[in-house]
Amino acid sequence: MGRGKVELKRIENPTTRQVTFSKRRNGLLKKAFELSILCDAEIALLIFSPAGKVYQYASHDMDRIIGRYRREVGLPESDSLRCRTVEFWRNEIEETKRATENLERRLSGEDLLMLGMKELKQLERQLKIGVERIRSKKHRDLQEENTRLHKEVKLLDDQLHDSAAAASASATSGLILGSVNAFPSFLLG
Repeated sequence: MGRGKVELKRIENPTTRQVTFSKRRNGLLKKAFELSILCDAEIALLIFSPAGKVYQYASHDMDRIIGRYRREVGLPESDSLRCRTVEFWRNEIEETKRATENLERRLSGEDLLMLGMKELKQLERQLKIGVERIRSKKHRDLQEENTRLHKEVKLLDDQLHDSAAAASASATSGLILGSVNAFPSFLLG
């Protein structure tokens, strides 16, 4: 009696999907091993799980098999340098992330109990430099604001002075006209 045919479609239940992945992965690795022994075949098998974990099997050296594959297909073999460079930058990014997280914890006051005297002095120096930069920026901003306000006050003062001069001139001309109108018309002739 044989097994029933399984419809090939994505398994929706995550637990069932993980169990099926594990069983079939193990079966595939076992078949690759058997094929390499029975037929003296060079086999390289890479499996990436949905979670990103890598499983691999190589009957001989994985790099040698991949190099042979690249030669057979006609791909350049110089990618090993590129792979090492990519790996280097990945490590650099991870190291920078860790350093940033440590610095953020230190700056927020976490992990102070775990720091030694040397690290505490270094943190204090960094904080002093940061405070000095903040004060310098604040001072520059205040000076710029002060200069802007002085210009605005001078402009308003000039406008007020011009308005007062215009009002004074208007009042003086009104007095002169009023004085002329105060004379009897027979005197003006």
